[in-house]
Amino acid sequence: MELGDAIFERTSVRYFSEKEVSEEQVRALIEAAVRAPTASGLENWLFVVFKSEEAREEIYALIAKGMEAYYRAVNLPEEKIEKLRERIYREGMFRAPVYIAVFIDRRVRFLRGKEFDDLEFIWSVESAAMAIQNLMLKAVELGLGTVYIGVTNFPGIEEEVRVLAGLDENYYLVGVIPVGYPRTEPKPRKRKKAFEEVTRFI
Repeated sequence: MELGDAIFERTSVRYFSEKEVSEEQVRALIEAAVRAPTASGLENWLFVVFKSEEAREEIYALIAKGMEAYYRAVNLPEEKIEKLRERIYREGMFRAPVYIAVFIDRRVRFLRGKEFDDLEFIWSVESAAMAIQNLMLKAVELGLGTVYIGVTNFPGIEEEVRVLAGLDENYYLVGVIPVGYPRTEPKPRKRKKAFEEVTRFI
C-alpha cells in the first residue's frame, strides 16, 4: 500500500468485529509508532496494550464513562445521552479486541527548570500524537481500524486508566486507541474545510 492511500483511507472506526488482532500485528503498530519524530530525541512515550478480556472490559467501561461525561459537558439532553448508552452497550460502539493507551513520562525531559515545564509537556504530547498517527496509518495497511479516544482524559477517568496500566502520577495519558477489524467497510468522509481555508502562503 502506498503512503498516500493509507492517509486518505484512514478514518475513525467505532464498531469492530470480534476477530482477534495478533501480537505480531500489535508489535507492527508500535514499531511504526516509535518511528515518529520525538522532541529532543527523548522517546518518552509508553504504549500499554490492553488485550486480556478483564482489562478490555475495564477500559471499555471507562470509555463509556468518558463519553457520557463529554455529552453532559456540552449540555446535551438526557434522551441524547440515552441513545449514546444504547450505541455503546447494545451495539458495542468502541468495543475492540485490543486497546492501546499512549502515555508520556513527564520526568523524561531535556530542558531543566520550572520555566520550561509547559514547553516540555507540549513537546512530549506532540511527539506522542505523531506516534499515534503513525500507528493509525500502519493499521490501515494491515486492514485494521482505529479511533482516537480523548474522553478518557476527563478528571478522575485518566487516573483510573493510569492505575489500570500500573503507572504512577508521573505518567500522562495522551489517548486510548481501540484497534480491531472494522465491522463494516470504512468510508472516509471529506474534510469540511477547503485547502484555501486552512492554508496561508507568506
